[in-house]
Amino acid sequence: MVRTHTQCQGGCVSFRSFSPSHSISQRTHSSASSSSDDATNGTHTWIGKGLTCVCFKRKGNYERICINLTPLQAKRLKRLKHRMQVYFDASRPDHQAALRALWSATYPGQELHGLISDQWKEMGWQGRDPSTDFRGAGFISLENLLFFAKTFSTSFQRLLNKQGGNRAAWEYPFAVAGVNITFMIMQMLDLHASKPRTFIRAVFLQMLSENEWAFDLLYCVAFLVMDKQWLERNATYMEFNDVLKSTRVQLERELLMDGVLRIEDMPSCSLLC
Repeated sequence: MVRTHTQCQGGCVSFRSFSPSHSISQRTHSSASSSSDDATNGTHTWIGKGLTCVCFKRKGNYERICINLTPLQAKRLKRLKHRMQVYFDASRPDHQAALRALWSATYPGQELHGLISDQWKEMGWQGRDPSTDFRGAGFISLENLLFFAKTFSTSFQRLLNKQGGNRAAWEYPFAVAGVNITFMIMQMLDLHASKPRTFIRAVFLQMLSENEWAFDLLYCVAFLVMDKQWLERNATYMEFNDVLKSTRVQLERELLMDGVLRIEDMPSCSLLC
């Protein structure tokens, strides 16, 4: 790692770090190689309005992550924002196909009787028509579930079937929980904002350089963290929102750890299988 001393506007001294790119897990989609503007992580201490960098303290030194996006970051962020703006439309053939694909990935070999069926309740939707549960997070929440089911099928099935640990008598509904997790991550990363307003978002944008599927991968990690905390707290359905809040706190803490340059570097990523 090479560090170059720079002077931020407003007199804030920082160091810029250049880190070698890391290989992406073979179980995730391949991505283009990262630019030289790889980021370091740390505890946020100061953000100046109108500046071109975000300064924060790490181990006694000042580091920075640039707000100005690289072409690769801008391209991938634009694509991610577009995904977030797509509402689920039950009349669209591609959205119908995605629902069927989710069923097939969740219950291999089990025939689906229809897109409106009591069968969907088995997956943890609120009713016979899962399309009514996508209103909060949109089509990307279905994409997240499908990514999880196909990429980490063992972990997906374990959470779906509530395997392991002392489960509550009144468990959280799996699919609806997944939609809530998508919405929570969107809020945490502040992705709807036109300009970066949080340091967490700046960290994530660097991770997006490493892997264009970083959002989907973070979703899988978040789902496992949520379930782990659910078991540790011996939570009930009425405590789901509290568990979701504590899940966000843990994710934010891990994203700001030293040495976490990719989603795969997060300690909780080891939960995936």
